[in-house]
Amino acid sequence: MLLVLWDIDGTLLDSAGHGRHAFEEAYRAVVGQPFAGEVAMAGHTDHQIAMAMLGEEHERLPRMLEELAASLAARKDRIRGEGHSHPGAREALRTLAERGDVVQSVLTGNLEANAALKLAAFGLDEFLDFESGGYGSDPHSERSDLVAVARERAREKHGEPAATVLVGDTPLDVRAARAAGARAIAVATGPYGVDELRAAGADEVLADLRDTEAVLAAVNRR
Repeated sequence: MLLVLWDIDGTLLDSAGHGRHAFEEAYRAVVGQPFAGEVAMAGHTDHQIAMAMLGEEHERLPRMLEELAASLAARKDRIRGEGHSHPGAREALRTLAERGDVVQSVLTGNLEANAALKLAAFGLDEFLDFESGGYGSDPHSERSDLVAVARERAREKHGEPAATVLVGDTPLDVRAARAAGARAIAVATGPYGVDELRAAGADEVLADLRDTEAVLAAVNRR
């Protein structure tokens, strides 16, 4: 069995900035004032982002994550109307889902509820086994740790994976895959270009997901 773990934001879809807006709303709800700083989000987990925004006020983290989920849920219709899945994403997911030797799930910094919401907004959820994924709501701060979490969940449900492939759009996705002994496929559909992703050490780099055959070849290569 081949375990394919997909990043969400920037790789499969664009939520039109509503994830960032949800963070800002959650911060304001918890702290009582607008967030005035700058925090890197691409490739980071919701847990890491929330901790960075809160600074020394880490005791407020549980409530902020609750507010984050509530805020994003309230934005679901706007995500669907203003965002989009990336070209080729649905076809790649559908084609891999038809194979009996592949389990597809997610490796994402999103909270599990937020991951499901974003994917459902564009009908991508039907191709993924959410029980075999790793999420920003899991008790691990490093993305590479989430690969091990996903592998264990997949093993318990489907048997030992023969190999694991992580598909993402940032150098942090690539590093997580390399650190966890997974194959790293990078897609330049997010904030990083092909050269940057190749320099980060990706095993394969694709400009996008439009060419389903190229996606399949990258996934299959060992």
